[in-house]
Amino acid sequence: MTHHRHGSSIIEFPSDLEVSCTRDFEAPIDLVFDVFWKPEHLRRTIAPFGEEVTVCEVDLRVGGAYHYVFVTDEGVECSFRGTFLEVERPTRTVETWLFEGWPDAEAVETMELREIDGGTNLSWTLAFRDQAGRDHMTKYDGIESNFDNVEKYLRSLVEERGTAS
Repeated sequence: MTHHRHGSSIIEFPSDLEVSCTRDFEAPIDLVFDVFWKPEHLRRTIAPFGEEVTVCEVDLRVGGAYHYVFVTDEGVECSFRGTFLEVERPTRTVETWLFEGWPDAEAVETMELREIDGGTNLSWTLAFRDQAGRDHMTKYDGIESNFDNVEKYLRSLVEERGTAS
């Protein structure tokens, strides 16, 4: 298994078809879950490098869909969509994942959260259907930056609520 540490994330490649990341957040599990899936929070964190979010829709239930789009400084639309296969609030979601720029790169995304002393641990995996799909994922700076955005945003919410430990 290959792994790389970036900031406070550990990104690993457990198989030829998977990318995974673990990270701790200093925030309660319910808040972390909400920041990942409630549109009012998601639109503040999903664009990895501060791009403009133009679509952010989430129907958080089994069979429900999500779709978000952000536009790069160069004007490129990055559209992601999928369908929820499992929803166990606040500990787990499993959903299909498709970046429309890579139509042959279908995957299943799994997010698991667990309470730890002082916060929440995230275990995230993107499992591609085949090697051709996985081969697109040659960079993971967007994943890391997205999780950095989540951490920064969570910190602001925790401070605002006065629940910082």
